[in-house]
Amino acid sequence: MMPYEHFVIPFLAGTFFLFAVIFFKFYSWLKTLDKKQRYFVNKNIFSFKTILAISEIVKEALIHLKIYKKNLLLGYMHMSFALGWFLLIIAGRIESSLHSGKFFNAPWMGIFFKYFATDTKDFYLKSFFTFIMDFLLLIVLTGLILALIKRFRSKILGMKKTTKHIIYDRIALTALWFIFPLRLLAESITSSIHGNGGFLTGTLGNFFSFMAVQNMELPMWWAYSLSLGIFFVFLPFSRYMHIPSEVVLIFLRQWGAQTGEQYSGYSELQINSCSRCGICIDVCQLNYAADKNNVQSVHLIRDKRYKKLTDEVVNNCLMCGRCVESCPVGLELTLIRQQLRNKKEIPGKIYYKFTDIEYEKKEGHIIYFAGCMTHLTPTIIIAMKNIFSHVGEKYWFMDEEKGICCGRPLRQQGFVQQAKNLMSKNYRIIINSGARVLLTSCPICYKSFKEEYKLDIPVYHHTEYIEKLLNEGKLKLKKRWTSVVYHDPCELGRGSQIYMAPRNILKSFVNMHTTNQEKEIALCCGGSLSNAILDLPEQIKIRDNALAELTKNEPDILVTACPLCKKSFVHGNKAVVKDIAEIVAENLITKTALSKNNVKEKIQHEIKNH
Repeated sequence: MMPYEHFVIPFLAGTFFLFAVIFFKFYSWLKTLDKKQRYFVNKNIFSFKTILAISEIVKEALIHLKIYKKNLLLGYMHMSFALGWFLLIIAGRIESSLHSGKFFNAPWMGIFFKYFATDTKDFYLKSFFTFIMDFLLLIVLTGLILALIKRFRSKILGMKKTTKHIIYDRIALTALWFIFPLRLLAESITSSIHGNGGFLTGTLGNFFSFMAVQNMELPMWWAYSLSLGIFFVFLPFSRYMHIPSEVVLIFLRQWGAQTGEQYSGYSELQINSCSRCGICIDVCQLNYAADKNNVQSVHLIRDKRYKKLTDEVVNNCLMCGRCVESCPVGLELTLIRQQLRNKKEIPGKIYYKFTDIEYEKKEGHIIYFAGCMTHLTPTIIIAMKNIFSHVGEKYWFMDEEKGICCGRPLRQQGFVQQAKNLMSKNYRIIINSGARVLLTSCPICYKSFKEEYKLDIPVYHHTEYIEKLLNEGKLKLKKRWTSVVYHDPCELGRGSQIYMAPRNILKSFVNMHTTNQEKEIALCCGGSLSNAILDLPEQIKIRDNALAELTKNEPDILVTACPLCKKSFVHGNKAVVKDIAEIVAENLITKTALSKNNVKEKIQHEIKNH
């Protein structure tokens, strides 16, 4: 006869409800994948990428390696719950099957095994499983203690701020906090009666032996089952929906699904994969530099899930990508925000004047596209012209007198179709020129041309171009004792993964300082074109906070590789600020000087030999 007691009903009801809701949600999201996403999923579902997905699930959904790298205690807390509970379920299932001698037994047996299997004398692996189950329960309970500390004293775990819960979160969280202490008490009381406990439950059971525990056993198992049932019922509507969602997201991501221009089921899946851990809050400059603490990605996701999203939350973001870099789940947070900004019409008529611009057809080996912000910092253009002249480069300055914006600022603000109109015209101009290379000084333009235009010619940022000239020996630079610190622009660094080209250039002729906030975690200058509602005093706070970090070692020059960043930092009056093209152009060794140096080196070589 199948072991049964009425207290299993809450657990079973909650489990069935959970699976029904999750199935409905996943079905509704997956059926709205666009054609491109479906193509890659169908193509790769039966490939090695599925193995890679399973590996990633173990490393990130269970062990949480990315969180470990950022915060050891926070990583252990997440791992103890995820991996600890998962192993408790698996080990309990194996234990119950081996004990009964049947692979298929009652679905609740692994969960309530200690109650139904009070006589395990004939079970040859009793001691092993008793120890393992108590050990795994202890791991989960230590994680629970850390979770309580995080909730009430988050700074102890290295977090300055945590997220606020909605009512569904609170109910699910309360049930979750009760599950494992109630399991410990239930198994300990049963151990006190039947003597089937381990080092943890048996020790606590010995303490209960002095009490009248017979009347406590069933109520405690009922309480344990109820806490499980309540947690399962509220899980799909709370932050804990990230547990199943992240697993599906990892599979889709490994199979090749990517975030498109329009909000889709894949975007919805990403939003539901956010655990709202709050890591993105602490790295957001709007939070700690401008005192804006309700617009971060975690708040955007929460408000989107519960249909409370406002324009303030959607639009008040630098789109710098620091939250993306810090997200342990790897959510494409800036792209999701961009999708949610999708607007239909631009107010005013300036945009239409841009689309009416006509060009004279010119040809050159290189098209140089300075970009709107570079025209507001003309010394960068002068520097690039000097470099072109120095190496004898034939180029066409596409937007020297007039030009169309690359379109990326419009796209980031949500004007997707208008951006496409600009891009379409620029694309035709570039292709018709017959140029073999496109070069730009603006990281925003670079990312747009590189990723969104789908050009058949190479696209370079001027840092890549200058490094190439140095490597080919076409440029020689004067060695200086000047000390510099380099600032990674958001779109060039995190956005385009160009970190080493500017550093290689600078290291070849000046002394470089490093900072604590560089490369992947570099600070935004505050002058982002992606945030149209941040007021000037707030921008200045962000800029000054970044300048304080960049100039703390008092470098002679603060070097960046973005006209927008230069424009922002120059007005801070805390350092000499130059674009990398400027400092290169100022230190070019002319052919005459190079010839003199060669003669001098030859004379010194002959003197040494004689």
